[in-house]
Amino acid sequence: MIPWRAALFSGLLLAAAPVCAHETAGKNGGRVTDAGKYHVELVAKGQTVDVYLLDGSEKPLPASGFKASAILIEGGKPARVALTPVDGNRLTGTSEVPLSTAPKGAVQLTAPDGTTASGKFN
Repeated sequence: MIPWRAALFSGLLLAAAPVCAHETAGKNGGRVTDAGKYHVELVAKGQTVDVYLLDGSEKPLPASGFKASAILIEGGKPARVALTPVDGNRLTGTSEVPLSTAPKGAVQLTAPDGTTASGKFN
């Protein structure tokens, strides 16, 4: 992707995230935030990014059929990570650069029915 397009996409994705989102501690050691009618828990370790999908009551929701991507900011630069379902309620992907344990950014979900939602991490 052309750098300016990546930056534009990142900005639009972050702007589309709900303003009232709040973060809480997750059961898997990450941070949980609202993503439309869902909640997502972001866990970053080195270059591995795991996102756990939860329903509105923060109960695990099967990730099969979902598509997702994360745009995370590391060192002032966006790192785009494609996420795929692997087991249970987890989607995973690999960043091209090592990430801090609490990166800023956003996760965009596409549900099996085609609806989209995003969650912002500050």
